Amino acid sequence: MKWKSAVISFLFLLLTTWANSIFLIVLAPLTRSRSYNNVPQPHTILYYSQRTSNGALLISEATGVSQTAQGYPNTPGIWTKEQVEAWKPIVEAVHAKGGTFFCQLWHVGRFFGSVYQSNGPTPVSSTDKILKPKIGDDGVVMSQFIQPRRLRTEEIPDVVNDFRLAARNAIEAGFDGVEIQGANGYLLEQFMKDKVNDRTDEYGGSLENRCRFVLEVVEAVVNEIGGERVGIKLSPFSEVGDCGDSNPKALGLYMVDAINKYGVLYCHMVEPRMDIVDEKTECVHSLVPMRKAFNGTFMVVGGYDRQDGINAIVENRADLVAYGRLFISNPDLPKRFAIDAPLNKYNEETFYTFDPVLYYTDYPFLEG
Repeated sequence: MKWKSAVISFLFLLLTTWANSIFLIVLAPLTRSRSYNNVPQPHTILYYSQRTSNGALLISEATGVSQTAQGYPNTPGIWTKEQVEAWKPIVEAVHAKGGTFFCQLWHVGRFFGSVYQSNGPTPVSSTDKILKPKIGDDGVVMSQFIQPRRLRTEEIPDVVNDFRLAARNAIEAGFDGVEIQGANGYLLEQFMKDKVNDRTDEYGGSLENRCRFVLEVVEAVVNEIGGERVGIKLSPFSEVGDCGDSNPKALGLYMVDAINKYGVLYCHMVEPRMDIVDEKTECVHSLVPMRKAFNGTFMVVGGYDRQDGINAIVENRADLVAYGRLFISNPDLPKRFAIDAPLNKYNEETFYTFDPVLYYTDYPFLEG
């Protein structure tokens, strides 16, 4: 069976029908910091299987492609044999409940927390500019980052190869495919965006040069496992991690056109955030041009509730809607959405705690 022709029926969860339209949701990639020493743990089996329904698509938490790709505590990797073996029973549990599981591959770049990595390797990036500290709403410094070093031109093929090998390892672990993390201010986006990338070699300057690295990653991964098993996440309008661009629409359209040539299965785009315009809150950017330009399945993510998701599908702004925080606190989110049931509230302060049960696998299900 060809994956392209079967993408909706094979990969994605049909939730409910509304106004003659199909509403499809996905478990978004969610860092949970429960993979001690960068190795997925047995408690992760329960976490993902709780969030699996027959026909569901799940995207794993961000998973490091190498030791130097890690910047947060207790996040999983997939560069060692031990990690591959640890992922296998987790993937098997998802498959046993009829789900499809993609592994998100990431490299944090300069998003390297000093608290957790003070004795680790120097982080790498497109630049040697340090990331500004993260300040909480109360003005308290939440995170500080390590000074990165600029990746040398001759080192870039090695990082591309890390992604290629990680994709191979993911398939060996049983995953159905991989999602390349090209969003949220991490390494690939640090190259793509001109407010960060200050290089003067063939990976800097023009839009084509700044996108060269990520497209080399896409090509390597597609050549390794096939485009029908590859998705990519992009956030052209986001400025997370001081990672903005002077022309995000042009960046988004360029990337969509470029990845079309590789036949990737899906494009996962982060919605623009709401801005204040003339004293009113409105969205001044849109993903619709990218949705129209992309040849494959188009997925959106970014603060959706049930009705927002229905609207996105009905209005043909997306094929799929990914949910994160609501899926953390509602392991049976598809069922709750299907019958419009009340939702458990999530607790943001516990998203990244290390407890293997508390606020991880103990959120209640609907009765019956």
